[in-house]
Amino acid sequence: MATNTGRPISPHLQIYKLPLTGIMSICHRITGVMLSVGLIFFVCIVSEVARGADSYAAMQDLMSMWLIRLMYWGFIYALFFHLCHGVRHLIWDTGQGLARETMDQYAIYELIASLALTLAAFIFV
Repeated sequence: MATNTGRPISPHLQIYKLPLTGIMSICHRITGVMLSVGLIFFVCIVSEVARGADSYAAMQDLMSMWLIRLMYWGFIYALFFHLCHGVRHLIWDTGQGLARETMDQYAIYELIASLALTLAAFIFV
């Protein structure tokens, strides 16, 4: 049984509010995992298409399902988000944009850019 010692409780997720850059860092890692899993699916798709016309037709039927299309666009957004976050890291490597206000501003630019690139891909594809 724990006793109250009067010491402050360590911060945890119910109390501690992550800064925007922390959330973006976690999202960058999640999108990296999504891209890795998506590439495995991509290899499966390409190998099925290479098997011939019947496999190609079956793959076309599968890829036309709404859930698969949603996953496809999620993969594309993850790709653009990961790209934009990587560019931001390159900017940080030059020593620029390390002030808190600038970091939050770049995080918002990163979100806008990744959404705009996804929207552009949606329009032009």
